[in-house]
Amino acid sequence: MTPQDLVVRMLPPFGGWLALAALALPGGSPLRGAAVVLFLAAGPGAAAVRVCAPALGDRPAEGPVERRDADFARHSDLLERLMLVLFLSIGAVMLVATVLIATHTFSAQRVLLTLALLTTFAAFCPPLRASPPPSTTPRTPKGSAP
Repeated sequence: MTPQDLVVRMLPPFGGWLALAALALPGGSPLRGAAVVLFLAAGPGAAAVRVCAPALGDRPAEGPVERRDADFARHSDLLERLMLVLFLSIGAVMLVATVLIATHTFSAQRVLLTLALLTTFAAFCPPLRASPPPSTTPRTPKGSAP
């Protein structure tokens, strides 16, 4: 792993701990709001997508029959990852907040702390390996003749 890979890998957890530290700023501080919103919108999802990146990149996007854009697959994969980052982050925030509300322990600090811990854990997880390509031989159902 190169130092650049390590820096990219540790950006989401660093953003989480920075957002948690930003809670010490005054309540109406724009810097506090920006740090928290950026982490909640992208941090947990970015860590999760990094873990799944090899499996996601295994099968590129298939474009329409008439290709007018030569970079369709690259742009489509980038958009897919950006949307996954956003929606996985929002889903993680909602899940953590719901669990904390259900246990009557909800607070902004606890939500950020839990998400920062989960993001740090995901940053240390090894990436998933891509699955082998599907076999090209047709399979016959059980009990039927080939």
